[in-house]
Amino acid sequence: MRIARVNTEEGSTYAVLLNNEWHHIDSPFAESLVYSGPVTPVMGAQLLAPVRPSVIVGIGHNHAGTGHALPIQAWHKSVHTLANPGDEIAARREAGIVNIEGELAVVIGKRSANLTRENAYSHVLGYTIANDVTNADQGRVDERLFQSKGGINYTPVGPWIETEIEDPDGISIEVTVNDRIEAQSGTFNLPSSVLDCLVYVTKWVSLEPGDIVMTGAPGTAVAVDPGDQVAITLKGIGTLTNSVI
Repeated sequence: MRIARVNTEEGSTYAVLLNNEWHHIDSPFAESLVYSGPVTPVMGAQLLAPVRPSVIVGIGHNHAGTGHALPIQAWHKSVHTLANPGDEIAARREAGIVNIEGELAVVIGKRSANLTRENAYSHVLGYTIANDVTNADQGRVDERLFQSKGGINYTPVGPWIETEIEDPDGISIEVTVNDRIEAQSGTFNLPSSVLDCLVYVTKWVSLEPGDIVMTGAPGTAVAVDPGDQVAITLKGIGTLTNSVI
């Protein structure tokens, strides 16, 4: 099932794709979907970030300079950096190099705390695409990633949620800038699986429906400049496009 948030004259609404139309629903988090009646044609539909999370968690697969491998680590990214498909990313030029990072994002479907490998997937609504924009040079002076990850529209998400992904650890990722392929990889190159990420994160913080866990960039970081057009494609999900200003 494909779920989106669609902008309408009455405001934003969740919708499900059926027969090339977005059929409006009350909530994607209900046990049974309730269709509210209106329909938006696919052609011309303005898609928003598919959820409005209260929490965005990023996964960092970090290793210490001493050669001692650290365990999986995570960090919070401000929900105020959330952006819609097509929104302009305001690159902070005074902060040094700005990277885009193509990632698989997990959308939580119900309250999640202390998940296990056996039950974690049952708490997932589905999967979408995240662009974890990063002020790369700030990492040298900003160990907590506050400066590195902050910025206007620094977390584009979308264009929709796919609920039926057979293997989230086997999704290919392609990043293009100005229609040129700049990175090709996949979730299969991440050191931690989706299950690892969910178990780790919910051991320390509870997640609610609509919250997002970005699973990391497996070699999909690409430096960008103002004027660049960015597209991130995840096989089986779709393509998230944004421009840089």
